[in-house]
Amino acid sequence: MSIINDQLDFSTVANVFLVHGSLQSPAFLDGRLCAELGLHDVSAEGWLEEVCLALNVEQPESRDDADVLLGWRRQTLDALSAAELNFEPLLPDELFSLSERAQGLKEWTHGFLEIVNEVDGETYENWSSPLKEALEDLGQLSAIDVEITDDPENENDLFALTEHARMAAMLLYTEQHPGQPQVEQPEGEQAESGDPAANDAEKPSSLH
Repeated sequence: MSIINDQLDFSTVANVFLVHGSLQSPAFLDGRLCAELGLHDVSAEGWLEEVCLALNVEQPESRDDADVLLGWRRQTLDALSAAELNFEPLLPDELFSLSERAQGLKEWTHGFLEIVNEVDGETYENWSSPLKEALEDLGQLSAIDVEITDDPENENDLFALTEHARMAAMLLYTEQHPGQPQVEQPEGEQAESGDPAANDAEKPSSLH
């Protein structure tokens, strides 16, 4: 199946949801997936079970549908752990209105924070300041106004907010998996002493 080589997009996953009688957006579950991969390394079996539970089915309708749902997890994991830092949250794209895209980002944020908020206080206190700040800002992002018009200014604002969510997910994964996204290794010895996410720590602050 071509799913192995092609990038899954929001509409592809949403269509699988529709096949299973669900009108919900995949964005909320994608937020949960990103946080779970960062914190718990959710297994393929565990992820498929979680999605089926959300869809209120015992198992996917077909092997192709199962491949899409499992490919969703694999694509996200590969992107989060890649040195290229090319991770993107699974959100509505340009085919959707800005309002729909803002709603998708809001749902993604709720899903992500739902998992992060389960972390105990001791674990949270051991996280870096950049990660804590990024997560605190996500809390504000979860309350964004989604009733927005399609204009360039709102599109730029939404892009900046989406970039913040993207960086928060990568910061969480990088901090919990030191050395896996080997973005510092080409720099030599600095990889030994620096936080792998340090170079990206200032990016979320541009939203303030």
